[in-house]
Amino acid sequence: MCRKKKKAAPRFELGIKDLQSSALPLGHAAIEEDELHAADRISQGIKALLVVSNGHGEDLISLRILESLHQLHPELPLEVLPLVGDGKTFAKAISSGWLRKIGPTATMPSGGFSNQSLKGLWADLLAGLIFLFFRQWSSIRLASQEGRSILAVGDLLPLFMAWGSGSFFGFIGTPKSDYTWRSFANQAFSDYYHRLKGSEWDPWEWMLMSSSRCKMVAVRDTLTARGLKRHGVLANAPGNPMMDGLRKETCPPSLNGYRRILLLCGSRTPEALNNFVRLLNCLEELETNEPIAVLVALGSSPSPNRLTETLINKHYLAISSPFYDLKMHSCWQKNSQSVLLGPGQFFSWAGLAEVGLTTAGTATEQLVGLGIPAISYPGQGPQFKKGFALRQSRMLDGSVRPFFDPMTIADQLKLLLEDSQLRQSLGSRGVNRMGRPGASHRLAELVSRLLLR
Repeated sequence: MCRKKKKAAPRFELGIKDLQSSALPLGHAAIEEDELHAADRISQGIKALLVVSNGHGEDLISLRILESLHQLHPELPLEVLPLVGDGKTFAKAISSGWLRKIGPTATMPSGGFSNQSLKGLWADLLAGLIFLFFRQWSSIRLASQEGRSILAVGDLLPLFMAWGSGSFFGFIGTPKSDYTWRSFANQAFSDYYHRLKGSEWDPWEWMLMSSSRCKMVAVRDTLTARGLKRHGVLANAPGNPMMDGLRKETCPPSLNGYRRILLLCGSRTPEALNNFVRLLNCLEELETNEPIAVLVALGSSPSPNRLTETLINKHYLAISSPFYDLKMHSCWQKNSQSVLLGPGQFFSWAGLAEVGLTTAGTATEQLVGLGIPAISYPGQGPQFKKGFALRQSRMLDGSVRPFFDPMTIADQLKLLLEDSQLRQSLGSRGVNRMGRPGASHRLAELVSRLLLR
């Protein structure tokens, strides 16, 4: 049950998925010889690489690529500037000494989603968003003047900052995929706009990607890369860094006999706390005779202590955990459901689940990329609203499906738990859309070859 030589092209585009490397026809010997002298050429050229990212998912992708670059070129100075949040994702690498964080960071009231609502924008402005932007801009400009090349990871904001630095730069475009308007087409007004453009990326973004200083670009998938190529942007898709380090896991003995649901409430408070309550409401409507283990995988926030208040209010009882072979903060019981709180356990628990129940972005993509279908429950946002959930579902080919009331969600969860063929069918769609693992290394090699020489 748990289971030709080519004219020097200064840019390439990677989105999050596919590599059609133009170096392959040159033969393995040429590649191996090239790699032997890569470190020498890098050390004689650029002083360091600065990676600029803007969001939790983008930070995870950046870290994977930085780890691979560090393995390829241990002597290469690597720096990072997270534009959104406090950059906790990079803490371990920074404490290890091979990565340095530069510039100011701050957690804004909107959680990085000031573009989603006027209320969020106003709150961020009052919290000093403009001042933070100019301080970060100054840090990037100074890094450029000191000889860094810039790798932007995310969307328009880091792309614009990398372009404005005056340095050579690369871009890994993480959030946009042409599957969002090509799958189940004409279901939203924006579909017609994207169809008119032939890409979900916008003309001002093509312009920045087409800069003579842009040495490489990467996008999510082959379909998106093809759309950009029609606008003169040389785009590749070498795979999805988000899937590196994830795999299906063998069910530990203590979970035998339990149906397993991974609950993902997101990482931005207070939205994540509100969504946790809403997801619990859905689970309370789930009728089944089998015991259920609800694996609540948490990031750096919200803290488990914040969630325990909710569990107590909803009459869950703290128990001595029978799941002796799982790491967790605490275990709670109500009727046939056991709720396990696991800060930092996403990579350990994702591969154990049969079904996901989510209000999350990146983690949901990673989950369905393992072949585990999910149900999502859009709320008031600012992140996980109806539009976001519908777009996510289309991008992932229906492997995650949004519903809008607890009773319907409970019925859909029950259907997925009881129908293994449906789980497998939906899960395979997620695997196809998210792509194969190993992209971090392929992206690091591309950065080495195109940006660092």
